[in-house]
Amino acid sequence: MMGHANYYSGLAAEDIVARDYALRRHQVAARRWRGKSGEIDLVMRDGDTVVFVEVKKSRTFAAAAQRLGRRQMDRLCASAGEFLAGEPRGQLTDMRFDLALVDGRGGVSVIENAFMEA
Repeated sequence: MMGHANYYSGLAAEDIVARDYALRRHQVAARRWRGKSGEIDLVMRDGDTVVFVEVKKSRTFAAAAQRLGRRQMDRLCASAGEFLAGEPRGQLTDMRFDLALVDGRGGVSVIENAFMEA
């Protein structure tokens, strides 16, 4: 039962974040996009820039931020590369990785360009 609650809580957090980006005039390109390397929570478009968004939810923003580790960042970078392969400019597409934090009250804090492929 707890797994179902976490799943739906994650979906709700992603919806909250997608609305936040829409208010800032970003377009949803994909939700829960899955490649061979893993899943990307949200893929948004900000003009010509593709924005890969990892959503983390916890009681506080700080606790949510601590849920993103190096291995997950590596998987996200690999998945982003797969996504970009389908873009007209491929790997030359302007892109960034955002970390969207959702607290226990549904507040959103976005860290733009939170990490880069290293």
